[in-house]
Amino acid sequence: MTMDKDFLKFQRRLERLEEAQQHKQDAAKRRKLLDQAGDATRDAYVWATQYAKTYNPHWLEEKRPSPYEHFPPYEEYPHLYDLFYFLEAERIAWIEKSRDMMISWGCVAYLTCRTMSVAAREVLIQTQKAEKTKQMIRYAKYLYRTQPQWLQDAYPLSKPIDSQPDNALVFAHGGAIIGIPGGANQIRSYHPWGYLNDESSFQPDAGECYNEALSAVSGKIIFNSSAGPGWFADARHDVIRTDGAR
Repeated sequence: MTMDKDFLKFQRRLERLEEAQQHKQDAAKRRKLLDQAGDATRDAYVWATQYAKTYNPHWLEEKRPSPYEHFPPYEEYPHLYDLFYFLEAERIAWIEKSRDMMISWGCVAYLTCRTMSVAAREVLIQTQKAEKTKQMIRYAKYLYRTQPQWLQDAYPLSKPIDSQPDNALVFAHGGAIIGIPGGANQIRSYHPWGYLNDESSFQPDAGECYNEALSAVSGKIIFNSSAGPGWFADARHDVIRTDGAR
């Protein structure tokens, strides 16, 4: 009887030791994975050009090898290197663009990388209409899902990507990329790290959105637009109007 009790105690102790050893091994694997992920996401430009992919519906007409590609290398699109460098260096970025430069993709990629790799970080993406906002969030989701699986394992989502809401990409660490439609009042309930206002020339409340972003956003503020008259063009070129026009 005593031998049976001693054997059971020994067996339980052995199981606890094995569990502790397994926990130690799992923790070591997790640290190694996070170290690798940290190396991959330390430079957002490297992450975009080597680990995530974009989707190009016009790939055939543009004679691209595939609709799914990493961001173009420096030799093809040197301005993207400058874009990522500029976004990293400046708190507030004003970007004038033309079509086919991949600037909106680049801004979303930069913010996705920076949100994904920092716990509890939140980013807002604002466009004039809700449908366009959903498109921008789809950019972020596509970049996330085309990463290697080990990077997705390092930065898991709160729930499977196909179950995420249309206007958000939410991470298990509490951070999120959230899309909001136009209007300064849309920003007031958030206190995000980053904010992207896309196609600012075509948002009537862009100036008010900028003022709200200055008070609400703790990190990056990006205003990105193709050419158009209005507040963004004036602000970008330091034009001050006294006739009441915005």
